[in-house]
Amino acid sequence: MDTIAQFLTVIRNAGKSQHEKVDMPASKVRAGIAQILANEGYIRSFKVAKDSKQGIMRVYLKYSEDGQHAITSIDKVSTPGRRLYVKATQIPKVRSGLGMCILSTSKGIMSDKQAAEKNLGGELLCTVW
Repeated sequence: MDTIAQFLTVIRNAGKSQHEKVDMPASKVRAGIAQILANEGYIRSFKVAKDSKQGIMRVYLKYSEDGQHAITSIDKVSTPGRRLYVKATQIPKVRSGLGMCILSTSKGIMSDKQAAEKNLGGELLCTVW
């Protein structure tokens, strides 16, 4: 299974089940996506703990006062069978700018706003709103 899709599915399912935190194997791509989600306010925080293998990443989810998960929808766009690449001028607006895209660029994992500011395109990983 695609590791990014697994990461997104774990977060989506944990949010629907009202979990406070989730644990999963760590990777640099997952940590990059989690950093963007934390910066944009979709999760509270995350930690990467070293172990004898690849490490464990713990993601702390964020909820509103009435118990609604901060992430309404988080969907994988580019799949292993169909990669989707976009230019800097073609980065899509998610929910008319209320949501965001996460891209894998030549300069690392970035949000749509960061990639547009630096005039970078790349692989469109997922959309979040």
